Amino acid sequence: MSFSGKVVLVTGASSGIGAAAAVLFAKQGACVALVGRNEAKLANVAQQCGQHGPQPLVIKADVADERQASTIVQQTIEKFGKLDVLINNAGISRQGSLLEGNILEAYDVVMQTNVRAVIHLTTIAVPHLIKTKGNIINTGSTAALHVPKLLTLTSYCVSKAALDHFTRCAALELAPHGVRVNSVNPGPVKTDILENCGWQNADAIWENYKKSTALNRIGEPEEIAELMLFLASDKAKSITGSICLSDNGYLLKH
Repeated sequence: MSFSGKVVLVTGASSGIGAAAAVLFAKQGACVALVGRNEAKLANVAQQCGQHGPQPLVIKADVADERQASTIVQQTIEKFGKLDVLINNAGISRQGSLLEGNILEAYDVVMQTNVRAVIHLTTIAVPHLIKTKGNIINTGSTAALHVPKLLTLTSYCVSKAALDHFTRCAALELAPHGVRVNSVNPGPVKTDILENCGWQNADAIWENYKKSTALNRIGEPEEIAELMLFLASDKAKSITGSICLSDNGYLLKH
């Protein structure tokens, strides 16, 4: 699946799934725009992309900051002249619950990044994607499809459920214009999300997640990137509005 001549914009590209996707698309010849908050990590991903494909565009920005986010697409267009694929991958999690009384604080922060920022960036990107008959891939989660045992993650689950339905609504609205919209919903994938959220004993948590899957394994970011590559390609030209699971059978046990 060659993406030579294609332009791919990836948010949350400094690590994890976003970084893996950026490198994989670069290997397939795409011009990649990398968006993230950690400059050092972005530089590392950019180096990997440059070793395999065209030199990427690095954009240090917080997608939750409307002012910063509003320039992301324009910088990409100024650098590469067009946009073919938007990967809304940036996401966060915060703990909060009804009983502890702090759910609204977590909800506001999580929804700002996981939903509002996606809608904002998509709105800006749509005119350019219509020109190229491009497509959008959102990074969802199995958390959208089940109630977690750890109820302090309610805000995260709600955000991912909202993202799934936004994916469907956007797919229907943009279909007449030739733009496809899909979501990739991973189960447990070994990234630095636990550390970024300030969780302790991350290794023990990953081990518990592993035991919670039917296949008794944790996914790797590269596996999710491969699915994104397929969905963004012409091989998936009949797929839109789909919520694509890659969870090692996690939902089978929940």
